[in-house]
Amino acid sequence: MTAPRLRSTPLPGIGVKYDLTTREQRHLSVIAHRDGTRTVNVYREDDADACAHAIHLAASEAASLIDALAPTHHNPTLLHTTDLGLVAERIEITATSHWNGRLLGDTRMRTETGVSVVAVLRRTEALPSPAPDFRLAGGDTLIVIGTREGVDAAAEILGRV
Repeated sequence: MTAPRLRSTPLPGIGVKYDLTTREQRHLSVIAHRDGTRTVNVYREDDADACAHAIHLAASEAASLIDALAPTHHNPTLLHTTDLGLVAERIEITATSHWNGRLLGDTRMRTETGVSVVAVLRRTEALPSPAPDFRLAGGDTLIVIGTREGVDAAAEILGRV
């Protein structure tokens, strides 16, 4: 089997388009928008230039799809949190969230739930180990780790509008 053919094309002011031709000669593309969203396009079998389906994904949805396509649980060097009774999840702060513009410490998340925020994803950067004086913003995605119950409680706290 030959290696899949992947081309990237800069789209000024938009992002980058990645085109893939599969081993079955199907044409797929992903547009990586500058705002972190993605558009996945599937082209018709009878016309590789005619888009049959386009799916627009929020940044958090794209991250979940990436996790599903390339699961890290197969990497033997990674810590398996589920073996320890822990889970790691992404929780998004919406623009209308009560926490938009407030300090992470104000959430009292660690005190109330036992959950740790190990990183914040903001636009195109990852900010590891945010301190309590870290100011949250709409669109931030918090990477949290804790027990299942703790993470669910943290999601409830952060989902407060």
